[in-house]
Amino acid sequence: MSTHIPPAVPESPALEGLEARFTDRWQRDGTYRFDRSRPRAEVYAIDTPPPTVSGSLHVGHVFSYTHTDIVARFQRMRGKAVFYPMGWDDNGLPTERRVQNYYGVRCDPALPYDPAFTPPFDSAQGRPSKADKPPISVSRPNFIELCITLTVEDEKVFEHLWKYLGLSIDWSMTYATIAPPAQRVSQLAFLRLLGRGQAYQVEAPTLWDVDFKTAVAQAELEDREMAGAYHRLRFAKADPSTGLGAGPSTLLGAGDYVEIDTTRPELLPACVALVAHPDDVRYQPLFGQHVVTPLFGVRVPVLAHALADPEKGSGIAMICTFGDTTDVTWWRELKLPVRAVIQPNGTLGPVTWGAPGWESADVGRAQAGYDQLVGLSAKKAQAKVAELLTASGDLLGAVRPITHNVKFFEKGDRPLEIITSRQWFIKTLAECDALIARGREMQWHPEYMRTRFENWVHGLNGDWCVSRQRFFGVPFPVWYPLRVDGSIDHDTRLVPAEARLPIDPSTDVPEGYTEAQRGQPGGFIGDPDVMDTWATSSVSPQLVTGWERDQDLFARTFPMDLRPQAHDIIRTWLFSSVLRAHLENGSIPWHHAAISGWVLDPDRKKMSKSKGNVVTPMGLLEEYGSDGVRYWAARGGPGVDTAFDVGQMKIGRRLAMKLLNASKFVLANRAEGAPVSEVLDRGMLSRLATLVADSTRALDDYDYTRALMNTESFFWEFCDDYVELVKARRYGDFGAAAAGSAATSAEAALSVMLRLLAPYLPFVTDEVWSWWQTGSVHVSAWPTEAEVHAVSARDDAAEAVLNAVRALLAGLRKKKSEAKRPMKAKIARAIVYHSAEVIERLKLGERDLAAAAGVAAFVWVPDVVEALDVEFAEEAPPTVASA
Repeated sequence: MSTHIPPAVPESPALEGLEARFTDRWQRDGTYRFDRSRPRAEVYAIDTPPPTVSGSLHVGHVFSYTHTDIVARFQRMRGKAVFYPMGWDDNGLPTERRVQNYYGVRCDPALPYDPAFTPPFDSAQGRPSKADKPPISVSRPNFIELCITLTVEDEKVFEHLWKYLGLSIDWSMTYATIAPPAQRVSQLAFLRLLGRGQAYQVEAPTLWDVDFKTAVAQAELEDREMAGAYHRLRFAKADPSTGLGAGPSTLLGAGDYVEIDTTRPELLPACVALVAHPDDVRYQPLFGQHVVTPLFGVRVPVLAHALADPEKGSGIAMICTFGDTTDVTWWRELKLPVRAVIQPNGTLGPVTWGAPGWESADVGRAQAGYDQLVGLSAKKAQAKVAELLTASGDLLGAVRPITHNVKFFEKGDRPLEIITSRQWFIKTLAECDALIARGREMQWHPEYMRTRFENWVHGLNGDWCVSRQRFFGVPFPVWYPLRVDGSIDHDTRLVPAEARLPIDPSTDVPEGYTEAQRGQPGGFIGDPDVMDTWATSSVSPQLVTGWERDQDLFARTFPMDLRPQAHDIIRTWLFSSVLRAHLENGSIPWHHAAISGWVLDPDRKKMSKSKGNVVTPMGLLEEYGSDGVRYWAARGGPGVDTAFDVGQMKIGRRLAMKLLNASKFVLANRAEGAPVSEVLDRGMLSRLATLVADSTRALDDYDYTRALMNTESFFWEFCDDYVELVKARRYGDFGAAAAGSAATSAEAALSVMLRLLAPYLPFVTDEVWSWWQTGSVHVSAWPTEAEVHAVSARDDAAEAVLNAVRALLAGLRKKKSEAKRPMKAKIARAIVYHSAEVIERLKLGERDLAAAAGVAAFVWVPDVVEALDVEFAEEAPPTVASA
């Protein structure tokens, strides 16, 4: 047997500096480079979430991206060519707001491009207050240039953090959702949808954020509880002979009025009907009749619909265009007219009473009342209408305060309105059954997350609105001809040839026209809108795999293997990606969906930039090491919301440090080729083989947390028990053969444990690997049961011996602790009461156990009652037991 210490083992191993050293080495050696020569069956393709580039990453990003990296590293070690690109989601509202604040500008698309424009300041210089220097207006091209400049700088910071964290990305394969390749894919997919009739444009009720002045999709909504108030209004029954109701000065009995409750009296001028449940006997006599609105004298029908709630308010409601999504449903299904009063900026717009669609029994009174509302916000108009109704006697009783859920844009500050506007939609409702089927083709981790997807699909109430009235986004590749009177012919669309993509209709010109014809009668005009950010992100599988660009890459990577993401965007990113792949490719976009949870703050609330409770990760990575932070992240299981806990990061750092020190001991006296002959060694290796099988199964099932916990538990048992049990033998106390058996076993176990821990602790494992192995641990083969059994065959009996010896070692340590003796205290005699079967096992490990516990002699007493007595070798004064 030859023994030696590998020259690369440092005298004082340390964690400091590992991140910088190995990041450079991995990049230089191409450790994570994708091998695109491998066939599809040998490729593992990941659709990595592109983080939003609008400031800084937070610890929630570190949490979920670590989970993905664990899977990528495992699959790479399993022999797969891992296709693992990184993207930047750099278009949309968050970027626009950051640019506005950073540079002190705002976009005005009516302004011409200024090639010499320089922003007045940036936030790095210290932004003046708005009172000192309000934002200046810039053209859309100038604004987009600023967006691109800032996002490029942000992306550099993001990339540095991801590398420091140890993500095993192939950095030659990054993409940005606003870059030309992404624009081309987004526009090409849109034109294909348009050509198949699966995308359409229509003037329709649209969820609208009055501050951002843009349409909002159903998936971007959130309910917030707000204070409100019920106002009880009376509507006069229309006189069948005249069609009119009672005037304000006419005294009518209670039966001549219909009373309704509403939280939005300011929408009274937009009322088009009253509605009650068809089974409500109180209102059945009124169905088909008419009433007249107070203040405005509009004759509206009383109708029946199953969505009306008999228990809500007075049981009958007014339908306004539009107060909420239920109004839209009633309007559509009951085929009602539109009387819209809310403008895109959230104020009430002008109306000419008496004009078609605005008929009134008293035009003068209606106009006089309404003119007092024009230009007011919805909130101020509500107060004014209540005042007018009180004066007319049509507001009954006191206003009743309530709290209710109100729909907001998830990034907005004011309740959404519903206005009529021209928007682009992708047909979605017609695909619901197919989408449910697609969801069931995929494997979900955890499985119950599929239910969230299906609940979302079943709850859809409209097609997906994909247009936004913003500036920094992928434009729709469409122009419209202008008629000779200058009006827009929306029905005659001008679209570019696919070879021209990407294009910007605000600067590019359709075939057959010149720039001089832009905006001129008989000329053309570009579509002013951009795609919803989810409409561009939803084609990330097609973008990264080379769809319609690199057919060879596409064939090797699509459908992809994995979509990792958080559970809160199942309704947005996951759903929209499944829809787009279904419509465009007739398939699922990936085979597995791995859903991560949220990071929670100490109050158990989700960490998010919007809530202002996030923790930025760079300081944590530097203080606890990337491996320590990754350990905390990996302890949060699939789909599980996890508390932010620096205590777990400290444990992870301690684990990494222990791995350095334990590895130094294992490699301090190697025995190359020595056979495994000792029972405790065989038992440890048998347990190790079981660990390999269990961890592999867990990771195959995407349960990275269970695999880590199993491996960590074994590692500490290895260090605390096995190493202590074999230490004397390893030093040669019982002969060369016994020492060689321990050395071979410990080194084999170290090799396996390093590879099992490599996906979690990439820096420290590659450091130790480099002490005596060639290449990187991250491109080494994942351990197998067969590999362990090649060192030592499975030996269940030896494993039972090891378990019995470990249990007795723990008992002896406990006795020392109870006697306040140091762990090195000598025991003259240990009297062990146990079953004959267990005693026979313990005798097989007696020599190593005696050396580890400092026992001079064991007395074995077969007994049905388990017990342990000890006699210490000397009566030294009690001391505080040491660990």
